Amino acid sequence: MGLLSEGNPLSWEETKKLADHVREHGINQFINLYHRLKDRQGDILKWGDEVEYIIVKFDDEQKVARVALRAQDLLTKLNEKELADPKGVKSLWRPEYGAYMIEGTPGKPFGGLMAHFNLVEANMRYRREEVTELLGSDECVMSITNFPRLGANNFTYPMHLPRPEDPLSSARSLYFPDEAIFPGHPRFKTLTRNIRKRRGEKVSIKLKVFKDVNTKLPVDGAPPGEPDVVLLDAMGFGMGCCCLQLTFQACNITEARRLYDQLAPLCPIMLALTAASPVYRGYLTESDCRWNVISSSVDCRTPEERGLEPLKESKFRIAKSRYDSIDSYLSPEGAKYNDVKLTYDDAVYNRLIDGGIDHLLAQHVAHLFIRDTVSLFSEKVHQNDNEDTDHFENIQSTNWQTMRFKPPPPNSSIGWRVEFRPCEAQISDFENAAIVCFVVLLTRVILSYQLNFLTPISKVDENMQTAQKRDACRKEKFWFRKSSKSPEQRAAKQNGTAAATNGADKAGSEEEEQPQTHLNGSAKMNGHSNGLNGNTNGSHAQNGVDSDHTDTDDEESELFQLLTINEIFNGKPGVFPGLVPLIRSYLQSMEVDTDTHCTIEQYLRFIQKRAAGELITTATWIREQVLSHPDYKQDSVVSERINYDLLKCIQRIQEGKHIDPALLGQGNHSKTKDFIPHALQKQLAKTGCCEDK
Repeated sequence: MGLLSEGNPLSWEETKKLADHVREHGINQFINLYHRLKDRQGDILKWGDEVEYIIVKFDDEQKVARVALRAQDLLTKLNEKELADPKGVKSLWRPEYGAYMIEGTPGKPFGGLMAHFNLVEANMRYRREEVTELLGSDECVMSITNFPRLGANNFTYPMHLPRPEDPLSSARSLYFPDEAIFPGHPRFKTLTRNIRKRRGEKVSIKLKVFKDVNTKLPVDGAPPGEPDVVLLDAMGFGMGCCCLQLTFQACNITEARRLYDQLAPLCPIMLALTAASPVYRGYLTESDCRWNVISSSVDCRTPEERGLEPLKESKFRIAKSRYDSIDSYLSPEGAKYNDVKLTYDDAVYNRLIDGGIDHLLAQHVAHLFIRDTVSLFSEKVHQNDNEDTDHFENIQSTNWQTMRFKPPPPNSSIGWRVEFRPCEAQISDFENAAIVCFVVLLTRVILSYQLNFLTPISKVDENMQTAQKRDACRKEKFWFRKSSKSPEQRAAKQNGTAAATNGADKAGSEEEEQPQTHLNGSAKMNGHSNGLNGNTNGSHAQNGVDSDHTDTDDEESELFQLLTINEIFNGKPGVFPGLVPLIRSYLQSMEVDTDTHCTIEQYLRFIQKRAAGELITTATWIREQVLSHPDYKQDSVVSERINYDLLKCIQRIQEGKHIDPALLGQGNHSKTKDFIPHALQKQLAKTGCCEDK
């Protein structure tokens, strides 16, 4: 959820008066932090996942499922292990927005060993089991993106009613009671109240209802003149959703900026692949994803900033909510694809430039800082800008974008990081682990092969909207770069320099050149000698998997083509080799232990099949479950009984008691373990490699 400062929250009126104070000192803090750490080098690859969960309570007699408002109680117990042994725990637990939500991460980051990919699923299982041990027999922890009847009548346990007319209510929602907001930290209700007050009205989240034969219009609660809209009116409808996120540590700031840029065009692609939330407030909708719901749920822009009224009190027209896709690239290679005009305060930008920040990073930070703080604590108002970063993080952490560029914390061993934020939570640990490992492997391929996925920001924005359409994974097309080669490789090819693209012209050649670097048995992705942390300076040749990939267009506009998800992941001859084949090519140069290889191969096959449409997304599966339920009346309504049966089925799937071929094929049995094999540890010790190095 971001920065969780302790203290006493200020009222919106008090916070508003301090907006410029936070902005000024936040910029100073960033400049100071940047200059302390900009030359930091040599951080090894570390990465980790965050899975958010919903606690569900079943009433088996009444056939009803509700969200259980038990997060605070559960977190107290879950955190006991961490308090007793902070460095020895296998999992860490944190609060999330909902009183029915918790967030789990590995106890320590995974590292650069290939064998670490075999630990992810086992650690996710451990987390789920750890929570399950604390639950009653009628409760279940679920990694579902959205509770289908969130906001419908009596959706919480214990039951609470919304209080839209209560001036003391944070949300003042017609559907979402304040009791469903996590009560253990003041940040959450403070954000809810201040976003509503800054906006000047309640948030307005509008989703088109899925129109079936008997769908009743207007939908209950639809806005005037919009009879087919399912209206949601509280932050909880968005921030009460769950997601799957990843954070990577880069070896330096340059690599972090490159990863940020190269992963950004993949955000809508991964959103479509992981789509998992078609039901809101008990209605089937035309959307498959949570993204626009969350975006609207924290949209604190005033009517002037939204362009509904002439600018008078506000400084800018602002195109997007503070939760949305990124607006600019950070690396020099990405600069020419920043084709959407950035809004920022010239004074803030000039302060950054005068402070020694380069143009691309200065405009990025200045753009973040067009936002006001919406949560401030009295104890955090006055800070030492040479040592503290809370004012910077206050604004940074409430710009919830598809990617997040994260400077190192002060006085920490943690390096420059990048956070990948678009993915929806999947039902099973296998699926979540597959998504995580796929994205991490993709970062290694990008850095090792110097791939280039840069796409104009305007096209990435368009893809983000396309990704959320019903069954986009099978039915829609997305703007994607025809070539995955970097500008250097393109230049080398045009100049006839074979070093960077040796073999790239041998279309269909049976003898494909492999990357020049091998691991000599260490199966390790860290270290500067092997180049697998991205510090390769172009030493990796582009191997033959890209050899049938045309890259001769002179016009930038011709570099981008509309491709299906299947073509992006599995390849289209002469256009793009496919993300999965690129990963497989990379893995051929790695020495991987048998169990890890088996696990990764299971994950890649799953990704391939879902991208190809052989397996359906969670969103499509949920739709089919609802539409085929005997109680469904073809009216778009997900009744309490349908919701109960759907969640019971999900419970059986995540426990391994039911295999649904449409969702998971004939079952997946990875070789995941919760430890690195002893033989590999001995081998690493011999070669001087250590996972904790």
